[in-house]
Formats: sequence, structure tokens, C-alpha cells
Amino acid sequence: MMNDKDLSFVPVDNPNSKLLSREQIEQYNEDGYLKPFRIFDEAGAAANREYFDSLMAQLEAADDGRDNYSINGYHRNCNGIYDMAVNPLILDYVEDLLGPDFIAWGTHFFCKLPYDEKKVPWHQDASYWPFEKSRTVTVWLAIDDADEDNAAMQFIPGTHRLGHLDWKHTEDSVVLNQEIKNAESYGEPVFDTLKAGEMSLHADMLAHGSTANSSSRRRCGLTIRYCPPSVKTTQPDWARGSIQCRGKDETGNWDHIKRPKSDVLP
Repeated sequence: MMNDKDLSFVPVDNPNSKLLSREQIEQYNEDGYLKPFRIFDEAGAAANREYFDSLMAQLEAADDGRDNYSINGYHRNCNGIYDMAVNPLILDYVEDLLGPDFIAWGTHFFCKLPYDEKKVPWHQDASYWPFEKSRTVTVWLAIDDADEDNAAMQFIPGTHRLGHLDWKHTEDSVVLNQEIKNAESYGEPVFDTLKAGEMSLHADMLAHGSTANSSSRRRCGLTIRYCPPSVKTTQPDWARGSIQCRGKDETGNWDHIKRPKSDVLP
């Protein structure tokens, strides 16, 4: 379980926040998440959906084995994904939690198609990542409406403060293969209900997951991962392709990219 990692949660202390109130920051420290925040208006949300549809059409045309969960890390190649990651309003919220210097190191569309049988087991994000410490804030930007009916993500509030929870490998029909043991014994889950164009924020040690999508409606969201540049990865490949979003990176821990010129999934 990588016991050499620092998987502790560091509470946010920001008396000069731009957008989040002191009460909201206290809620983030207590519960590990905040929601919902309107980022795109109705027209912007529709444009995001059309853009994702175009990416899926590229995958289908390629017919190379990639599926609806495969658009992972393509901010390195697609200027549309890059632009979502550096959206100024999103960055203002993230800055309130991370401070003036931070990067985006990862993006991933989690797209549950209608009647998708795959679930995302209860897990803690930082448990997967080869980072020396857990300091990432994840944005979950709704491409489609997400609610209880179409398998919206769920959080277990406060679990980010419990350290690394015991987990097992699972071989069921899943998107990720770590599953926290007896997860619901840690508290009552809360649905991350969002309208298209809204986002949530959550800490990388917060237990979360989602069920299979038994509805006729798609449920897609873009996760964007942000952290201070002081976070160091133990696998150099993970440092390639980060975006310097705000402030400076004087650590040398990350290799930053410029905005891609194309919008193609290689």
C-alpha cells in the first residue's frame, strides 16, 4: 500500500480567498468536497457536450480498442481539453484551495454510457498515484447532467481525514480495481449531483465512487487534477505534460507543456 507516501490531508488556511467564503473552506476541510459551482452557462455546456461527442467520434473512427473511458491525459494533444483545464474561473476556485502556485497534471473523461455495467468502486485517488504526498485537488466538471438516476459520483464525507483506508483488489466489472473494504461503515454517502456546466471540488484522499449506470442517459464528466509544484512523482513519465496554471514552478519537478496546436486524439 505504499506506506512510504505521505497520505495525510493538510487543511486549507486561506484568509484571502478570491471566491470561496471562510465557511466554504471550513466545509472543504471538514467534508473533503465542495459543490456545485456554475462554470459554463447553458450555451457553454452545450458546446462542451458537442466537443466531447466529437472526441468520441474520433475514437469510434479509429476503431483501435479505445473506449469511452480512454480519453485520459489528452490535454497534451487536444487544445479543447487544455482550454478547459486552464479555464480562469475554475483556476480561481482551485487557487483558493491550493494557493498561488499550482499546476494541472492530469485530465480524464469518465463517461458512463447508457446501461453501462461498469462501476467505480469506493477508492481514494491518491492511493493510485505515484506521488510522494497527497496534495491534489480534483475538479469534476459535468459534461452531462449527473444525478442519482444515471450513476452520479458519490462521496463519503470526512474520509479524507482518516488516512489511507484498507482496500482490496477487485476483478468485477469496474473502471478502477481498488476497492475500499467496508467503505459505507465510514459514513453516509452523498451524491455529487451536478447540472451540465457545473463542477465539484474534492480532496485526493476522499473516499468516492459510482455505481453502474442503469439508465438510458449518458453521464460524462471531465476530471482535472491540480496540485502545488512541490508535489514530486516517483515515476518521471507522470511529470511530463503538466500545465503551469498559476504562479511559478521553481522546483524542477514537472515538465510543462504549451497549448497544443491540434485537437486530435493520436
